[in-house]
Amino acid sequence: MNTNIEASTNAASTGTKSGAGEYLTFVLGSEEYGLDILKVQEIRGYDAVTQIANTPDFIKGVVNLRGKIVPIVDLRIKFNLGKVEYDEFTVVIILNLGGRVVGIVVDGVSDVMALKEEQLREVPSLVTSIDTKYIVGLATVEEQMLILVDIERLMSSEEMELIDSAVVH
Repeated sequence: MNTNIEASTNAASTGTKSGAGEYLTFVLGSEEYGLDILKVQEIRGYDAVTQIANTPDFIKGVVNLRGKIVPIVDLRIKFNLGKVEYDEFTVVIILNLGGRVVGIVVDGVSDVMALKEEQLREVPSLVTSIDTKYIVGLATVEEQMLILVDIERLMSSEEMELIDSAVVH
């Protein structure tokens, strides 16, 4: 699966400010989100994680991924999306963010979409379910609304620095 994603990202945008490019879309609760496909390393089914003491609820723990210890963050808990259940559709998106590998738990992965600039919209100030500084914008694809997340900014934010202190080298 890893090589498929890498192959599909070769033609992707290099993350221009316009926001146009290829996005991996995923589901959290009742909303559809998108993140830059170039940040995705692989997609895996949800497996048990090793819990780390004294970490926030949204940090599920760590997994050993081919010899590398990878912190796993549950975005459903982070975004306060209600009761979190793990089932056969729950997946972990493994991200490579500037050399740091981290996994995010989502309800499901939908598709890879190429978005054009004319499909993108600014975020209205009344969107309050997640902090809007982590949102690149909104995109409309046919009748569907996508929330585009700046996953690198979210994962390198102050509270996410707890991942670094929890996973001691």
